[in-house]
Amino acid sequence: MADAVFTQERAREVLDAAGHPEADLLSFGENAVFGAGRLVIKVGRGAHLLDRARREVRTADWLAKHDVPAVRSAESEVRLVEGHPITYWQRLPESLRPAVTVDAAPLLKLVHALPEPDFGLPPRDLLGGVERWLRAGGEAVDPADAAYLRQRRDEFARASASLTPHLPRGPIHGDALPRNIHIGPDGPVLVDLETFSSDLREHDLVVQVLSRDRYGVPASEYETFAEAYGWDVTGWDGYEALRGARETAGCAWVAQHARANPAARTEFRRRVASLRADDTSVRWYSF
Repeated sequence: MADAVFTQERAREVLDAAGHPEADLLSFGENAVFGAGRLVIKVGRGAHLLDRARREVRTADWLAKHDVPAVRSAESEVRLVEGHPITYWQRLPESLRPAVTVDAAPLLKLVHALPEPDFGLPPRDLLGGVERWLRAGGEAVDPADAAYLRQRRDEFARASASLTPHLPRGPIHGDALPRNIHIGPDGPVLVDLETFSSDLREHDLVVQVLSRDRYGVPASEYETFAEAYGWDVTGWDGYEALRGARETAGCAWVAQHARANPAARTEFRRRVASLRADDTSVRWYSF
């Protein structure tokens, strides 16, 4: 049986129960994100994400101590309302412009220089959500496509586990795409800290390559990023394995929206077809 569908309407019900009926929806993806005055409120998909929400808040407080430009928590406690974790964040000023790939370089250099936090970060479980996302897609996901992605998950999990890194292991953002960077008056700021991990630093760099190869970022922007960071991950022996894992996760992630969103259903099928055909020229679209 598929998991219950998490919709914007359900997120609104949870927020109303938490006492924020006037909040405005800002975005709807892995979480439902609302704005309420000087606060941003994130509603998670279910109680299984409670520990992750708690760790995200602790990560934000840890980054603040190290003066890393990142979103700041507004409340250290995470509430569980009707089975959904709710976290509170300080609202950032309006973005001055859309973030681009090179904006990630100085932020990642800061993060990659950090010591391990005392509360401990987990490994980057890039493929751990595949099963949950596919199940959430329910009947909108072709069983053959689900089986194919599970097979890819298993293959790339094995390949990734045996990689020899070029960079020292340590704290990473885990999903430092331009959409997770806010351009404020003092420069780029990291947001969406829920994927912070302790793992191969190369994870944060492969993300940038896929922005070029799948999401339409110009090659010149990626080259500028690699130069600013100081290394091009595509020359590393483990690049293909991490790329394959990342593409598998990125495809399966869309499945959780497929039941409630026809555009997501179309995008999921486009992504699966491109992986089956091994066609890296197919553009993927965010939504």
